[in-house]
Amino acid sequence: MAPIVRRGMMLVLSSPSGAGKTSIALEMLCRDEQLILSVSVTTRPPRPAEQEGRDYYFVSKDAFDRMVNAGKFLEHARVFDHDYGTPKAPVEMALAAGKDVLFDVDWQGTQQIAQNAHQDLVRVFILPPSTVELERRLRTRGQDTNDVVQGRMARAAQEMSHWPEYDYIVINHDFESSVDQVMGILNAERLRRERQTGLSNFVHDLMGV
Repeated sequence: MAPIVRRGMMLVLSSPSGAGKTSIALEMLCRDEQLILSVSVTTRPPRPAEQEGRDYYFVSKDAFDRMVNAGKFLEHARVFDHDYGTPKAPVEMALAAGKDVLFDVDWQGTQQIAQNAHQDLVRVFILPPSTVELERRLRTRGQDTNDVVQGRMARAAQEMSHWPEYDYIVINHDFESSVDQVMGILNAERLRRERQTGLSNFVHDLMGV
């Protein structure tokens, strides 16, 4: 019997910067071939080792604004003096093909996605175990100056205040455990009746109807 046809979902991971959402997202992508990453467009310059089309699409401010005006984003926001946006067309194509799309976005982007495509959305917020640990992780990764780290810490409380807007909360005490928890959320959401669009035909065949 053929596999049950399923519509994909949008799985959003959000957290204050440094809480671990990007590392969790990358590990999930390695574990599950049916999960693909939504690659955002940004106006910020690339960091060391980031690649065009894999990590982000890097564009000028003018090019970004043209995309906004043309309605090409599912969501877009300005974060730390740079613009970020999710291209709409590739996400819609992936969902229709039964692929699940993983988003690494902040609460602003999540709110916009919820307004535009609520029925396809599953929201997970990643919390750090403490603010002390959050600052340690930000400094350990060595990507930002002291002023940038302080700015991210100052913004963290405001970001974390949006946790009630999410469907699931994961406290990232331990990386492997946190990945397992989010994978469990993904697998459970895939089994929701409304996502399995081919379930009715499958059951009718089982019943001989």
